[in-house]
Amino acid sequence: MKDFLVQLFAEYKTIIVFLHVISAVVWVGGMIAMRYAAHYSFAQIESPLHRMQRSAHALKRLFTIVSPFVFILIITAVIMAVGLGFRAAAVDASGNVIDDYAMYIYNLVHVKEVIWMVMAVNLLAMILRRNKAQKLLDAGDSAGAKKALELIGKYMVPLNIILGVIAIFLGVTLRNAY
Repeated sequence: MKDFLVQLFAEYKTIIVFLHVISAVVWVGGMIAMRYAAHYSFAQIESPLHRMQRSAHALKRLFTIVSPFVFILIITAVIMAVGLGFRAAAVDASGNVIDDYAMYIYNLVHVKEVIWMVMAVNLLAMILRRNKAQKLLDAGDSAGAKKALELIGKYMVPLNIILGVIAIFLGVTLRNAY
């Protein structure tokens, strides 16, 4: 499998890096647009019920758009991590560190991967919470729906934005590591 990923990356490096970067841009950019543009527009809707309905609908659209990009981002991350040979540059076959700087870079790769995975789990939790809010709205439970949606807007999306910006910064750092 390793040889396949190395060969795949060698042959399609530009496409794989492009797909990785555009996926990060769509995911993080979509969350920024939702939180800092759409959110304030929705706040202008006078009816709390309409506001929640519009928010739930917009979140559904956002999650539908970003979900394939999250999948692409994770797949391309694995291909790049193996294809660029970070591990081979850092440790020998026995797992002994052969270069401290390469090991530092290899560890950054893992930190970045963990960040994207935490973000993906948080996204899944947001999707489930949004679906719960929609069911509550459909059942006429506005108070329950409001609680479910508030957590997404106040904490979950901002957390993913912060983590996404950090991961993008680490990606730039890794790109310029050698």
